[in-house]
Amino acid sequence: MNKPDYTLLFVILLLLGIGIVMVYSSSYVWAEYKYGDSFYFVKRQLLFAGAGVAAMLFLMAVPYTMLRKYAGIIAIGCFVLLLLVLIPGIGMVRGGARSWIGVGAFSIQPSEFMKLGLIIFLSMYLSVNQKYIQSFKKGFLPPLLIVFLAFGLIMLQPDLGTGVVLVLTCMVILFAAGARISHFVGLMMLGVIGFVLLIISAPYRINRITSFLNPWEDPLGDGFQIIQSLYAIGPGGLMGMGLGNSLQKYFYLPEPQTDFIFAIIGEELGFIGGTVVIGLFFILFWRGMKISLETADPFGRYLALGIVGMLSIQTMINISVVIGLIPVTGITLPFLSYGGSSLTLTLCSVGMLLNISKYTKL
Repeated sequence: MNKPDYTLLFVILLLLGIGIVMVYSSSYVWAEYKYGDSFYFVKRQLLFAGAGVAAMLFLMAVPYTMLRKYAGIIAIGCFVLLLLVLIPGIGMVRGGARSWIGVGAFSIQPSEFMKLGLIIFLSMYLSVNQKYIQSFKKGFLPPLLIVFLAFGLIMLQPDLGTGVVLVLTCMVILFAAGARISHFVGLMMLGVIGFVLLIISAPYRINRITSFLNPWEDPLGDGFQIIQSLYAIGPGGLMGMGLGNSLQKYFYLPEPQTDFIFAIIGEELGFIGGTVVIGLFFILFWRGMKISLETADPFGRYLALGIVGMLSIQTMINISVVIGLIPVTGITLPFLSYGGSSLTLTLCSVGMLLNISKYTKL
């Protein structure tokens, strides 16, 4: 067994540090106004980061192979949490979605646990049944049913963004395991039909798409967020307006410390700052893929791929939303956005990835 990938660890800690600084810089105006404490959000982010780093170090030390034994229990626990969140009085409603369980400001988001739990379970399943993966009934259908059961429960909250990340991540793992292209083509056709039905069934999703195509049609309504995000990025220029000097955080861009934190990075740190952040993510993905490719154990290989796939998809969706390439989805930016469940589970994920790196020849 080797030492963990220190390059990956350095990049993770650097992204985490940038995230903490930017959470404070983007949130102190809103925090002072709403809570009378400019450090309200960053104090909680530091608490989440501390818990997440502790969990990361623990998962770095404990052999990742132990997760294979408990993959089924982990998956069942995640499904139980997804069911509990739907029960009135247990699940908390925020922003029109019943996605949290907890008390007051401290809560957990079960869908975040489900993403990681399903990656672990799918990795265990494929490490045993990979030889059947080209058979639709024996290999491809069983994990597919579990994935779409999880997606269905998440959509009952509803949380389309998280559901899309979960499904795409699992499809990446199944594709890497050798599933037939024809299975994905059929699945893609069904997915398009289902996606259209989901959009039609909820008027706010239609509004998000129309506002994405022409945000100026409703600049004070559905187009407001993307317009304010672009107003933040545009003035940033090459060097930015300087750390702490954002104008959009003064009640223009709603809660900029969460989904749209990259817009504040672009405004304050400019094109160079945004490029540095994207470059760090690129290094993280590159090292993660290298770990996956050089892992002999099938379970570790699929687990590493799933973690890298999840973080890559989430990052690409978030940044694409911020710069106006796709409609608003409500997906956080890993390591940088404010959020307890998201940050803690992200650090747990990379803890597993660092553990797997000790069993490669990097």
